[in-house]
Amino acid sequence: MPPAGPRDAAYNMSGAAPELAAVRIRPEHMALDLTRLEGGRVNMSPARPLAPALARSALAVTITWLCLAAASPGVGAPLKEASGAGAHYDVVISGGTVYDGSGSPPFVGDVALRGDRIVYVGPHAPGSASERVEARGKAVAPGFINMLAHPEESLIADGRALSDLRQGVTLEVLGEDSMGPLTPEMKRHARERQADIHYTVDWTTLGEYLHKLERHGIAPNVASFVGAGTVRTNVLGERDVQPTAAQLERMRTLVRQAMEEGALGVTTALIYSPNQYARTPELMALASESARCGGIYSVHMRSEGDRLLEAAQETIDIARASGAPAEIYHLKAAGRGNWGKLDALIHEVEAARAAGIRITADMYLYTAGATGLDAAMPPWVQDGGLEAWIRRLQDPAVRARVLAEMRDPAPPWENLYGAAGAAGTLLLGFKNPQLKPLTGKTLAEVAKMRGVSAEDAAIDLVIQDGSRVAVAYFLMSEENVRRELALPWVSFDSDADAPAPEGVFLKSSRHPRTYGNFARLLAKYVREEKLLSLEQAIHKLTALPAATLSLADRGMLKAGDFADVVVFDPATIQDHATYEHPHQLATGVDEVWVNGVRALRAGEATGAASGRAVLGRAWTGAAGGGCRASAREWTWSP
Repeated sequence: MPPAGPRDAAYNMSGAAPELAAVRIRPEHMALDLTRLEGGRVNMSPARPLAPALARSALAVTITWLCLAAASPGVGAPLKEASGAGAHYDVVISGGTVYDGSGSPPFVGDVALRGDRIVYVGPHAPGSASERVEARGKAVAPGFINMLAHPEESLIADGRALSDLRQGVTLEVLGEDSMGPLTPEMKRHARERQADIHYTVDWTTLGEYLHKLERHGIAPNVASFVGAGTVRTNVLGERDVQPTAAQLERMRTLVRQAMEEGALGVTTALIYSPNQYARTPELMALASESARCGGIYSVHMRSEGDRLLEAAQETIDIARASGAPAEIYHLKAAGRGNWGKLDALIHEVEAARAAGIRITADMYLYTAGATGLDAAMPPWVQDGGLEAWIRRLQDPAVRARVLAEMRDPAPPWENLYGAAGAAGTLLLGFKNPQLKPLTGKTLAEVAKMRGVSAEDAAIDLVIQDGSRVAVAYFLMSEENVRRELALPWVSFDSDADAPAPEGVFLKSSRHPRTYGNFARLLAKYVREEKLLSLEQAIHKLTALPAATLSLADRGMLKAGDFADVVVFDPATIQDHATYEHPHQLATGVDEVWVNGVRALRAGEATGAASGRAVLGRAWTGAAGGGCRASAREWTWSP
């Protein structure tokens, strides 16, 4: 079957015709067709008018939802389900402690599901059920949202997303770059640069990629931003050049097309080439295009270290110019010399919020980040892409210049190696099988083994591996992590793929956040350190990110919403992944439903292809979809 075009991809993702169901879904695992009758009309929209879920008060959340429903008659209205004594449900989750996502205190009661929807939340579901799940003593919550995930390739290899599913994650949000739109050259590079996981690049647009995942069969829901760097590469290649007016207009067109295919907004990662070659006005133009399509700007800022405050101001300026909110990825102050900047960063963000510019952030709960050795070398040497970078490193004169800049204590670019040091740079993954025995060693150890400087060792590894080489950099303060996670505008991410501790995934190591970030929040910071109440933590895992993304029918346990539900034991949930032994699944999550389909049963993956593409507000497959004249024509949560 050839890949669908943008409009076909959007239509197919609605599930409107049974013959378009994901090919790997067995009949007993099929979720109810996405096409549903609401308010007397057919509505295929997976995303409805925005629900502001930042309020901690259950009353405030309820009023907000009622106002949205009243303002949009027939579109996004909750399903009107019978809930009397004669009602029949597919599933009743009975007697659990219900955390609805609002941040309000929990109550003991029932949650009932029918098809792909929640149809009852309350003290006791009347009527009968095909299946009753006893949840006494367990927490029942909305499925967790991973605000920055990188399972773009891992889902192709294994659609279960087991590392996240075992932590209760039901929505993976892809960002920093995107899997489309691609040119033939971008497809060629994607094939040639593959490492452990090999796959066919048989899509061109972002919409086609999302459709591929649905056809393949995936357990979690998936949503995606469109990459500013991706559209830049599409038009300009990987060179350090600035667009002409005509080229910038072409980039805006590509953003608009991706938004109408279902992207949530525009995203970038500004410490990596070629993304970092974009200047602020270019980013403002692309963010403004996204904003008029109902999308936000999400960013790995240009600096998280020496120029942290300047980078935050750039983010605020881009949000202000676009008219839409911005999300800061993996909030941090990186490098010991920058740990003291956190107060100023918080003040900067909160001043912008007080001025009406909605800035939010997400984070992972570890003191090391994970990326590549490209973050150890200057941007100019990477001009033109990976292959050009490696060729330049083999020129003795270029190598000498790169070595000098890597050793500069205050370079004009973001040097994560400089901030972490050789002993704080842990090698995680190689493409070259001959280098894989070095996995798990520090750069300092490899340099000593080889009898060279750490900087020379880094350059040699990039050349020998033919890749950026996956590494972890130890950069952050635990004290800052503890402060950041309690901020009311911060949600959570893994910034990682979604592997399983088996097969192809064992060829490389991982950062422990891959398997443990969400369980770690609930075990270490809620149960043990009591930095958040359980209801606060669940709010920051569910309704807060859903509101940030303008997803009005996910992130809450509420009648009419999609049935993404997790049951876990607050007393036993635990992360087990470490830097030394990262491939260890979390425990304590018992049951997970995604769109009403059981994805995890008694702690074991069912293999059900329960996931769908969750699409942004401009998706043209929905009534009222399409971009508008400006960001002012959309509603944004506070």
